[in-house]
Amino acid sequence: MKNEKKYNSGSYRKHFQGKDYEYQSFLPSSVNCHYEWEDKRILPLLEEAIRLVGELNAYSFLVPDVDFFIQMHVKNEALKSSRIEGTRTEMDEVILPEEEIMPEKRDDWSEVQNYIKAINYSIAQLNEIPLSMRLLEKSHEILLSGVRGKERQPGQVRTTQNWIGGSSIKTASFIPPHPDDMRASLTDLELFWHNKKINMPNLIKIAISHYQFETIHPFNDGNGRIGRMLITLHLIELGILQKPTLYLSDYFERNKGAYYDALTFVRDHNDMDQWIIFFLSAVIETAKKSKNTFRKIISLRRVYEQRIIKNGRKIKLMNDLLLRLFSNPAIRVSDVSNLLGKSISTSNNLIKEMERIGILKEITGFSRNRIFILHEYLDIFRD
Repeated sequence: MKNEKKYNSGSYRKHFQGKDYEYQSFLPSSVNCHYEWEDKRILPLLEEAIRLVGELNAYSFLVPDVDFFIQMHVKNEALKSSRIEGTRTEMDEVILPEEEIMPEKRDDWSEVQNYIKAINYSIAQLNEIPLSMRLLEKSHEILLSGVRGKERQPGQVRTTQNWIGGSSIKTASFIPPHPDDMRASLTDLELFWHNKKINMPNLIKIAISHYQFETIHPFNDGNGRIGRMLITLHLIELGILQKPTLYLSDYFERNKGAYYDALTFVRDHNDMDQWIIFFLSAVIETAKKSKNTFRKIISLRRVYEQRIIKNGRKIKLMNDLLLRLFSNPAIRVSDVSNLLGKSISTSNNLIKEMERIGILKEITGFSRNRIFILHEYLDIFRD
């Protein structure tokens, strides 16, 4: 396709900080308009991405009790998106209660837990309100509540100039739009989200939306995580996915340098096409990986159910507990008692039986306050 008008990513605006220093912020061009790509690689990538996302979406209907499994996908997304920002938490830690986390790692653990809360809240809210800055602001408030960044206006769009890279604005690698300009850019972005008159493939729209959000950088902290969350919310809002089964943070984290370079290249070279190519490539690889994850889960669930049937005892109780473990594969005897409404003695015997047949594995080595994990299931989500 040939552009009637060459794409222009935006312009730099001069500002003064005090009397002696001036800097230039970047004001992105409007995205609330039709976009035509030129790179011939985009169309076949788009077709492949649409096909694979459609196949992934089918699992939302084919897999019984799919919501239980999706919670592990959410945890994995929270882990990978937070890692991009520098947190160092492993999946084995994400599933554990706070008291089991070493004190020096609790800050990172808390940030991941906040992301889980924020994305679950946002997805649920899409049933009540449309995708909007109002929704993202509330998600941002949850994300930064009680963790690093809590002093940086959680839930509020910034009123001061921020920057990316460098120890100060003088050494910054990129300076987003000034607060005076930013509101108009955010309004334009929201209009773009809901403009049904724009004839544009949805995945292209989501790619451009993520780029624009990251360029505007509307918060003082947490922009990357909210921007990646926006991708999932957009997929659901536009009806591409029925359930939140596609998360790109794993791909972005493994290709972190290329991810940031592709976003920067748009601004430096007025080239949105290369970002769209990177984004669609991420969708394709991630959809394939997510489909494979679901296949492994379905296969393992059959194995578990066969072990339970072969055991021949407490079949219903074991299946009830197994279902809950698919959401969070770490549990204590007291948790089982609360979840199933059974006595501690009955719950302890149930755990012992599931440990004996190889479904659960004890990880503390203690005689009290022991924690058991659904270890083979957890292996699917480990790096």
